[in-house]
Amino acid sequence: MKLLSTSPLKYTLVGIILVVTVFACSKSAENPTKNNTNETDRKALLANLSDQIILPAYTDFKVQFDDMLAKADAFTLNPNTTNLIAFRASWRVAYINWQKVEMFDFGPGQTYAIRAHFNIYPTNVSTIENNIASGNANLEVPASYAAQGFPAIDYLINGIGVNDTEIVAAYTTATDTAKKINYLKRITNQMSNVFNQVLTAWKGDFATTFKSKTAIDAGSSTSTLINGYTLNFERYIRAGKIGIPAGSMTPGNKFPEKVEALYTKDLALTLAKTAQTASYDFFLGKSYQNQTTGYSIKNYLDALNVKDATSGKLLSEIITQQFEVINAKLNGLQNNLYSEVNNNNSKMIDTYNEMQKLVRLLKVDMTSAMSITITYTDNDGD
Repeated sequence: MKLLSTSPLKYTLVGIILVVTVFACSKSAENPTKNNTNETDRKALLANLSDQIILPAYTDFKVQFDDMLAKADAFTLNPNTTNLIAFRASWRVAYINWQKVEMFDFGPGQTYAIRAHFNIYPTNVSTIENNIASGNANLEVPASYAAQGFPAIDYLINGIGVNDTEIVAAYTTATDTAKKINYLKRITNQMSNVFNQVLTAWKGDFATTFKSKTAIDAGSSTSTLINGYTLNFERYIRAGKIGIPAGSMTPGNKFPEKVEALYTKDLALTLAKTAQTASYDFFLGKSYQNQTTGYSIKNYLDALNVKDATSGKLLSEIITQQFEVINAKLNGLQNNLYSEVNNNNSKMIDTYNEMQKLVRLLKVDMTSAMSITITYTDNDGD
């Protein structure tokens, strides 16, 4: 029978293994407590954002959106100046309120591609005209995304003529009036169908599932929410509303024709401010209905006690301050961003630069602190 070795080296190795094992067990005993605490925080975060912000915001948007649909129906049934003005006013209100829910482009919003059907701009006029002529264009394909939604309606009720008389004539005396009316009905019905699917999902099982997935892996609610939130600010507020029209990513060039709500010259800044405020309030956890503050992304960062190594300030405070800096920059712009790009573009670029600072804070510092992996890519850097 072979005897076990009793050499000093053998005992030394056994000792090392025992020490490492005890240390590892000790560390693993500590981590569950920390993870459970963070999971409790994430549970509170997801519940507040879902119950106090996302669902109430969608529900309120439905009221404004349904009013727009009713005014659209009235106009297509009887195209006249009175109905045009009413449709235009309700479109404006709905478009402003859309800015408060556009950031929820995850879960059902992503599944049903709600942003693609609601707000891809600049709208493609030639595609709109081709779709009108065909009468049965597929609105579900990416090629049609820039020919529907709020931007397409903007063109159809604000840009299709130089004044109200010409616009009404496009739907009453032009040779293709029936086709134009049909297309207006098709794109508003498409928006309605997509939105109702998203809202039904949130009011159904999705909200419960969303609040229950409290881990931080790539498929968790916290991960998808933070990715969607960060992406919305980076690509659709910073770049879409300010940076692209100003030419911030293409030095020496500017593109005023790419502002949001191109055919309604006084609306773009209101849309940008509304989206910015919604993003800020979401970070702070403000209730959509009464503005009281519930558990938020800011609170979660504070629970993690994340501080700047140089200043010692909490990361949440630095992010909050940067939101305020951006608010001040937006307040310094004129309502007509098309004119601002053409005549005072340095203010647009300054605003973009401050937004870019916030992108770094959200996309790099915040996600790192939260152990969230960014799952989307953007081609203009962080």
